Amino acid sequence: MVNLGIVIFAFLVSCALTWGLRGYAIKHNVIDRPNQRSSHSVPTPRGGGVAIVLTLLVALVWFYFSRVLTLDSFLGLFIPGLIVAIIGFLDDHGHIAARWRLLMHFLAAAIGIYFVGSFPVITLFGYDLSLSWIGMILGCVYLVWMLNLYNFMDGINGLASAEAITFAACSAVLIVVNQYTDAPGSIYPLVLTLIGAAAGFIVWNFPVAKIFMGDAGSGFLGITIGLMILHIAKVDTHFFIAELCLLGVFIVDATTTLLRRVIAGKKVYEAHASHGYQILARKYGSHVPVTLMAIAVNLLWLFPIAFLIASAKIDGVVGLIIAWLPLFVVALKCGAGVIDKESNVNA
Repeated sequence: MVNLGIVIFAFLVSCALTWGLRGYAIKHNVIDRPNQRSSHSVPTPRGGGVAIVLTLLVALVWFYFSRVLTLDSFLGLFIPGLIVAIIGFLDDHGHIAARWRLLMHFLAAAIGIYFVGSFPVITLFGYDLSLSWIGMILGCVYLVWMLNLYNFMDGINGLASAEAITFAACSAVLIVVNQYTDAPGSIYPLVLTLIGAAAGFIVWNFPVAKIFMGDAGSGFLGITIGLMILHIAKVDTHFFIAELCLLGVFIVDATTTLLRRVIAGKKVYEAHASHGYQILARKYGSHVPVTLMAIAVNLLWLFPIAFLIASAKIDGVVGLIIAWLPLFVVALKCGAGVIDKESNVNA
């Protein structure tokens, strides 16, 4: 009952905050206006993801003072999340040069990695791999990519929040089944909070968007989920790859799109609408089927494989290849990174 209470309370708080933020955005003209690259056609308030940010940050404070989280776990999640959210909030209200955003993203990632203490040991083909100081560097790159890919994938109604809900719900099941709810360093209560916080926002964003998440919310979710994976993986070495498996829809689409654009000589931060999910939304003439398909893939395809990886029934690399290969094929067939909205031909 306590666990359900956390989810419900986070949902109610986030839902109320999103309502308030929508009023704030309308009053202060924080509006996302459609352009040739947009996936929407109606001017819509943005910045609603701050509700998720505030809900989780307050929860972190509460869990720390309730002795659910250690000081390192608290600071390692709170400070990076706050930095990324502030940068995103300022960017939502104006514009911050990409180089300064990236610098702050790496600062937030470095702080997060510092408080994690070390990059978690990863189990590959039955062997435990410790990356030492190289892992710390790779960890920073991993976190920066996580927060940026989450920003890239926040382009149609409900997708980013649905991904957070399904990721957190599946992670919670993996933690419970493997009996790690009370393990030292467990962030299980925060995982439950994420379910409620993202659900409180999605009721305002799907199927019809009354407010958008904005960079503050999407960036915060990206780095927070990335850090949560590192914390969970420190409890069980199999969990790192299992958790990445759950994020396959986002990781494969964003990475495939970026790589194909880089190979084609496009600028990394150049605005475009050539992600696989954007192409599919245009094809179906609606955001709803694409978001629902992503949810179905997460629950019916990625989660069972992640479960097998987490319980050491299959090797992590093998499981990841099985899970992600069909997603990669779909991304290529869709034309991710190649077909853009402007002319519906090569970007």
